[in-house]
Amino acid sequence: MTAVHKDVTERLCHENPQLYKSVKQVLEKNKQERHIRGGMATRRKYKGK
Repeated sequence: MTAVHKDVTERLCHENPQLYKSVKQVLEKNKQERHIRGGMATRRKYKGK
C-alpha cells in the first residue's frame, strides 16, 4: 500500500468525509473495471494491436 493510497482510503474519511465518498466511488469503479482493461491489454499484446 502506498502512502497516497493510505491517505485516500483511511485518512481522508476523517479529514473530509464528503470528498472521501466521492473518491471511494471512483476507486470502486476502477476496481470493478480493471480486469476488463487487463484483458484488453493482453488481447492487444498478442494480437499485435
